[in-house]
Amino acid sequence: MILLNGVSADSIGLTDRSFQYGDGCFTTMLTRHGVIEHWPMHIERMNACLEVLQITKPDWTLVHQWLLRVAQPAPKAGLKLHISRGEGGRGYSPTQVTSPNVTISDFNYPAHYEQWRCKGVALGVCDARLGHNPLLAGHKHNNRLEQVMLKAEMEQRGFEDGLALDLDGRVIETTMANLFWVNDQTLYTPDLSRCGVAGVMRRVVLKVAEQHGILVNVGDYHLSEVMNADEVFIVNSLLGVAPIRRIEQNNFDIGTITTRIQELIAS
Repeated sequence: MILLNGVSADSIGLTDRSFQYGDGCFTTMLTRHGVIEHWPMHIERMNACLEVLQITKPDWTLVHQWLLRVAQPAPKAGLKLHISRGEGGRGYSPTQVTSPNVTISDFNYPAHYEQWRCKGVALGVCDARLGHNPLLAGHKHNNRLEQVMLKAEMEQRGFEDGLALDLDGRVIETTMANLFWVNDQTLYTPDLSRCGVAGVMRRVVLKVAEQHGILVNVGDYHLSEVMNADEVFIVNSLLGVAPIRRIEQNNFDIGTITTRIQELIAS
């Protein structure tokens, strides 16, 4: 089912600014038996991006009602919430635009995610680099061309996902998830102030680590530091926490901190 501003639909106007310019933002959510996980955090991440883009925030109580109408009753499923600035406007100008369009759609839970969480994932390292854009860094805006290009590169090379570096060779994320690794019982994750997406599950992991006394360092790191890690894992809202078993030719064990964080988030 797809809803456009609360009404069942299968199309949207050609002048919608998300189609024309990628002018909007979105979030992808896990549902369990029709209940949205971490809904308040998804609101926060959407509000943060809407504020940067200067797009009017929706009535979140109403949006939540629409989401529950679409949510599948399955043990696990997905929802995508997409907001565009609306339709119209001359060129890039955001003036003379109609009210925002809110689009909601559901999808089945990716079956291979269960295997990834249990057995791990193999990553390549993307040759293409993420550009710096501190104005939009951290936000999941509707222009995801870099991720599309990097994902295509990894698929052509036969990898399930790939590590994305920035122009200066810093590790940022993977094409679809946030990245963590462990050295000497300390958790590391990249700073995302120049580029990358600060996902909801990344926030959850940082919060859980703080609550349970796991030391976390957020900063600028290069590929060699990840390759020399004791354990590596990736996270996103649908996947949860999945260990990394291989990056290019480097193999990793599924470590105790990865397993512990999986258990803490599942509890």
